[in-house]
Amino acid sequence: MNSMHDKGYTARIDFDERDDCFVGRLLGLRDRVSFHAASVADLRAAFEEAVEDYLETCASIGKTPEKPASGRLMLRVPPEVHSAALIAAQAAGQSLNQWATQVLRVAAARTDGPPQP
Repeated sequence: MNSMHDKGYTARIDFDERDDCFVGRLLGLRDRVSFHAASVADLRAAFEEAVEDYLETCASIGKTPEKPASGRLMLRVPPEVHSAALIAAQAAGQSLNQWATQVLRVAAARTDGPPQP
């Protein structure tokens, strides 16, 4: 996946052959925020403008802007997956939270996720 990052927001970038332009969409939000441009430089500017417009629109209507993630994640998995993950974490000498964070970080890096802090 091609992506861009600005102010904590991530956008997925695709190329639309039919319209011969790049299109982007902010990820991790219930609100739909998209943008497009014909060149990479214009796409960067359109992305930054889309983020600013989103933040300004939220402010003007009195809505708290969504952030893509809070850092808290609750998963519901089958008991056998939970057990296997717990065993893997213990075998690695980690808590389940530490182990899951590491596994998710590696998996997210494979999809060109946001930069790591």
